[in-house]
Amino acid sequence: MKVVIAEDHQIFVEGLRTILSSSEEREFEVVAIAGTGKELEKSLRVSDAELLFLDLNIPEGDGLGLIPKLKNKYPDLRIIALTMFDDPKIVKSAFKSGLDGYLLKGNPIDEIFEAVDEVIEGRTYLGDGVIINLLPGEDGPKGKKDTTAFVHKFMQKYHLTAREIEVLQLISQALSNKQIAQALYISDQTVSVHRKNIMRKLGVSNTAALLKLAYENDLV
Repeated sequence: MKVVIAEDHQIFVEGLRTILSSSEEREFEVVAIAGTGKELEKSLRVSDAELLFLDLNIPEGDGLGLIPKLKNKYPDLRIIALTMFDDPKIVKSAFKSGLDGYLLKGNPIDEIFEAVDEVIEGRTYLGDGVIINLLPGEDGPKGKKDTTAFVHKFMQKYHLTAREIEVLQLISQALSNKQIAQALYISDQTVSVHRKNIMRKLGVSNTAALLKLAYENDLV
């Protein structure tokens, strides 16, 4: 798997390179190291990379601003943020921009491989300690809509059932099918059916696109 690392701290870069080389499940080839946003864009043009580890605080380039730009140019590229930023608003914005995975730099090493497995399969990954929803006491968007009425309108537009809305909101909290099943007292298989029906109705093919649509419509 061809990998680009966008990070300006050399010690961290070498540490990540060593971690990737220790994998027994996948063979990683670090094809480029980019220390700035400009270097990153140049590296991706010539590297044919499949996976990008991105520091959102990369110099000469807004990490959040780069995500949609890169996703538009390289739709098959999987992007995992490796950052110190744990603000839920930043996390939510990153996923709205098309991010596939979000890891904090202080997280356990094993999460790197878990994240890769998830995003390669077209799913999103949130590392330990990563929160999407606003924390208690934080202000929501200006001009916040009546949530109940807005969700009802969304349900009507896409012909979703109340149960499908529940499942969608739980998916948006990065819960697995098993966790959702436990929360709703239904089987894993039923959750899987709901997930497929939701994706079909919303016209998306993977969880990343599903989450993006949910965030764009302020459902979470």
